[in-house]
Amino acid sequence: MLGIKKKYYVKQELDDDKPSIHGRMKRNNNNNQNHQTGFCLMSMLELQKPIIDTPCQPVKKAAASTIIAVFLITVLMVSVGWLDISFFSGVSSYQNMVVGSKSTTARHKPEFPLECSTENQTQTCRKDYPTTTGIPPMNTSKVECPSFFRWIHEDLRHWKQTGISRDMIEGARKTAHFRLKYRNSIQTRDKFTLWGILQLLRMYPGRLPDLELMFDCDDRPVVRSRDFQGPNARPPPLFRYCADEWSLDIVFPDWSFWGWAETNIRPWRNVLKEIKKGNERRKWKERVPYAYWRGNPSVAPTRKDLMKCNATDKNNWNTLLYVQDWDRESKQGFKHSNVEDQCSHRYKIYTEGWAWSVSEKYILACDSMTLYVRSRFYDFFIRGMLPLQHYWPISENTKCKSLKFAVEWGNLHPQKAQAIGEAAGKFIHEDLKMDNVYDYMFHLLNEYAKLLKFEPTVPPGAVELCSETMACPTTGTWKKFMVESLVMSASDVTACRMPPPYEPQELRDFLETKANSTRQVEMWEDQYWLSQY
Repeated sequence: MLGIKKKYYVKQELDDDKPSIHGRMKRNNNNNQNHQTGFCLMSMLELQKPIIDTPCQPVKKAAASTIIAVFLITVLMVSVGWLDISFFSGVSSYQNMVVGSKSTTARHKPEFPLECSTENQTQTCRKDYPTTTGIPPMNTSKVECPSFFRWIHEDLRHWKQTGISRDMIEGARKTAHFRLKYRNSIQTRDKFTLWGILQLLRMYPGRLPDLELMFDCDDRPVVRSRDFQGPNARPPPLFRYCADEWSLDIVFPDWSFWGWAETNIRPWRNVLKEIKKGNERRKWKERVPYAYWRGNPSVAPTRKDLMKCNATDKNNWNTLLYVQDWDRESKQGFKHSNVEDQCSHRYKIYTEGWAWSVSEKYILACDSMTLYVRSRFYDFFIRGMLPLQHYWPISENTKCKSLKFAVEWGNLHPQKAQAIGEAAGKFIHEDLKMDNVYDYMFHLLNEYAKLLKFEPTVPPGAVELCSETMACPTTGTWKKFMVESLVMSASDVTACRMPPPYEPQELRDFLETKANSTRQVEMWEDQYWLSQY
């Protein structure tokens, strides 16, 4: 079946609710309900006729206290690889992006820009994109993936013995009596997540098997471990942007890697270049010797608590904290929101929001020592980073004292503090470069597909989705970012080589190393404050 052309389809139901500019939908305080758009994404053989659009069925919420809609993505591809990427052509006729930077020899590759129909014609998808990459089979790469890829095995471990059955996926739909309703996702998270998947398919055409998956674009994990105990537990496999130690949600790269249009933050590939230039503007010792944070404190109690640590005449906590008003910034053209301009301090603070925060990767990319307020949530890459090696852990319960000590320590040990900041910057710029983000998606979806115990099928009620149908009707910053993040050509190199899973003892040792580093900082901090009295 190699090379059989397929199409991509989406089902979606919209709602009139509008998300707020600061990046989180208003929550109903009475029932703690989160809102989002439901969509189903799938492909089908070209010989089959397109399916009309109908609403998706509701998906079961794992935690009874929070009703949350999930995004159902159904991706069907030929058994030897991803579907034909000719249907996912991108946006720009003028962008010259070279994909597959692992290659050491530069050579011209054919590019496939967007083909938008004329005003009076129905938008169609181009059909001349390569159906295969022409690269060797998977795991033949000489380049091993970064270590955080090993967490893919851990995230999928819960289904290793049982596999994923049709009932597990269909069973999540049996909760319509919860009065679940699909709504707009927060801002355009769903749109840019779908766009990112389309770009992955353009990068590695014909490389993954058929699969179906559910995707939740809201903030907090909902598949609670405690609800699925014992040998007969059958948790629904649910993808999202973050998880925690008490959940089974499968973490996936967030939408902002392809641009966060609502905040004018460009796609990750270009942001990394801008931050690198920002890092070079001021040497570390010349940077302001304070801890810097800018954000919206209203999204979570932990951020409101952080604002109490701002330096005042009475208490100098060695911090400079600023409120980011996204509504005002939007009206002023985001003049004060360029992430590359925020690498001017020796120390930068990361704190979670309603869940994990997109700001994490931008802060860590800065070469400044990141003061990482201990977080309940994790995304797909932070689990590969270590305290005292890549960041300085900050106590959540005694933030002000912890921040003051961290800055004091760093200014007394500038070379060590600088080394921690540079190690984080190197990790982000090298291990989290866009090629590796695509490779993480590639391996995660490949390993997930191996667990499916049923033949994926196209459910009724879908319309075709491709890069043209997504991008051509789009305008403004949203289209601009699709242009910038477009994968113009199929990769001519294979994905990085997937590392093996952790052995049980190896994983325990790794987690213990992280815990010991945090305890070491807590001991230093306690000794410092005892000496002040």
